[in-house]
Amino acid sequence: MAEEEAKPLAYISEIVLKKRRSTESLALTRKAQLELGKYGQNNNKKKKVEDIKRPEEFIKQFRAQELDLIRMKQRGKRAKSALVKPESKLLFIIRIQGQNDMHPKTRKILYKLRLTKIFSGVFAMASEGILEQLQKVEPYVTYGYPNLTNVKELIYKKGYAKIEKKSIPLTDNNIIEQTLGKYGMVCIEDLVHEIANVGPHFKEVIKFLGPFLLSKPGGFVGKKQRFKDGGESGDREDQINDLISKMN
Repeated sequence: MAEEEAKPLAYISEIVLKKRRSTESLALTRKAQLELGKYGQNNNKKKKVEDIKRPEEFIKQFRAQELDLIRMKQRGKRAKSALVKPESKLLFIIRIQGQNDMHPKTRKILYKLRLTKIFSGVFAMASEGILEQLQKVEPYVTYGYPNLTNVKELIYKKGYAKIEKKSIPLTDNNIIEQTLGKYGMVCIEDLVHEIANVGPHFKEVIKFLGPFLLSKPGGFVGKKQRFKDGGESGDREDQINDLISKMN
């Protein structure tokens, strides 16, 4: 029996081909996004197609980070005489900025200060080393001298112990006594006294306490411009107490 003649291929218009390629491309992109949603860090959140960063967005982010690094180095080169002599031994530092435009070196300093989240705050002993670090990350933090009232309210309202990477509320004085009893501290009031007076065991208390998680104050814009120039960042001196009251 003779072989049947091959049938000619059906004609497909260019418009249909373009639409088919577009559909296949979208399907592949969607599949990749679903895989990211399944195996990424947020397993329970499937990323949307529009969440994919375009090349120009990566370039913009990279340039912003490089500019941040240059400015950080410039601030670090300021003469030490430019550092304002602290009026108090005690500082309270609040992180107010820091997203995609932050260089990894800037983030490293903030993490060293334990400011891993926006609107987190920590007590620190005023020293030349701390002031130099704050100068380098100035656009991302604001700081000043907390009064006794705010020290007490922060510890009572927002304070918690950080023990073996676990956050434990300060609802039982036994926790304080077990950890800091060897330094003569057995209750929350002892913590308040040690911090407010920057006592001999200040570092041990700071290590015991976790960073304070504060609320975003109403009307807060978060300008990177220095506070004394009309912005939000940098040294507020005693005026930090007004901000703490709004965020506590």
